[in-house]
Amino acid sequence: MMDITQIFPGIHALLISDPIFTLCRIILVIIGALFVWSGYKRITEPLILIPMGLGMIFVNTAYFFLPPLPPFPEQLGTPHLNPLVGEKLTNVTQAATEISLSLKYFWLQPIYTLLFPNELIACLVFMGIGAITDLDFFITKPYTSFFLAVFAELGTIFTVPLAVAIGFNYKEAFSIATIGGADGPIVLFTSLKLAPHLFVPITTIGYLYLSLLFLFQKHLNRITIPLKMRSVFMDPHTIKKVGKVEKILFDIVAGSILSFLFPAASPLIASFFLGNILKEAEIERLKRFLDDVILNGATLFLGFLLGILLTANVIIDIKILKIVILGFIALIISSVGGSIGGIIMYYLSKGKINALIGPAGVSCVPVTAKISQMEAFKINKRNYILPFAMGPNIAGVITTTIISGIYISIASTL
Repeated sequence: MMDITQIFPGIHALLISDPIFTLCRIILVIIGALFVWSGYKRITEPLILIPMGLGMIFVNTAYFFLPPLPPFPEQLGTPHLNPLVGEKLTNVTQAATEISLSLKYFWLQPIYTLLFPNELIACLVFMGIGAITDLDFFITKPYTSFFLAVFAELGTIFTVPLAVAIGFNYKEAFSIATIGGADGPIVLFTSLKLAPHLFVPITTIGYLYLSLLFLFQKHLNRITIPLKMRSVFMDPHTIKKVGKVEKILFDIVAGSILSFLFPAASPLIASFFLGNILKEAEIERLKRFLDDVILNGATLFLGFLLGILLTANVIIDIKILKIVILGFIALIISSVGGSIGGIIMYYLSKGKINALIGPAGVSCVPVTAKISQMEAFKINKRNYILPFAMGPNIAGVITTTIISGIYISIASTL
């Protein structure tokens, strides 16, 4: 009779595995299942959470039941499970060997190698976002938009000293603080630049919180903004229509200036404005390619790979709990900051601006703008503030990118 462990080696591996790691993997499988369910029910953002949850389930059942295979020389570690292969090896031959082995045994390594270490995945997402973004209100009211966006960056700024105070270095603190900007690609871009050893938990937590914005930001808006300020009617017909030429010129000039001032963030800046120029130039084939193929494909692989990379050895570090807490604090401060900006703008406009467009400055395009619209519509069925909310929403993307560029520049001097 053949031993059952020979047919199902995972059973044997389960019996002999470390209890703490076993518990962590079971917890990750359960969390992954919750992600899939919440995405399916549209409680959270399904585009990210469903592939992320499935990745967590699959990697932690397979990894949970099977020991790292095949056995590599001790100095090579387990490259088929380690995404940053070759990074710690100074010997060129050893590094090449590790990369070769990882490409053979980690089936998603080619996609990871193509898209992640050089931050290409974040740039692809930004191209797609640019291709679906309307700049009308932002261009006609840039000062208002940026004013609100700056207030919605308070979490991105004030989380840095908090992170340093509890033990993170400045590069790690900068990476964690970008969660407050609520822009997933920028969180990924910054953490890959400054804290590649923590980019998986930082980006995963960042995207998780972005998916949960629908659950908590509307309640924060109600708590922080008086009903009178949330019920202000804004007529979208008052927004001045901006011509195609003006928009294209704006993309060229603004993109050039921002790239010149913040070269560290120029890949994201160039990607966003490229996508937007193709949209405004009405090159439909390329616009559809960026929207239907690039944005959707990059989002799929981003979510799935983050889930695949989220194994027990990643979450067992006490730093992860700190990142969870700091990320939540960053988003809460940014959202409340947006409300403060909206309230100030309500008074500056003598009651003509709905304060709900303030929290839309938290730059999760277009999620936070939609949250503001839904809340305004719930109070007044005639209210359609989405075009107004998109102004600070887009400004938030730009300000978060600028802050990321500043953090990367500062970190290079440390």
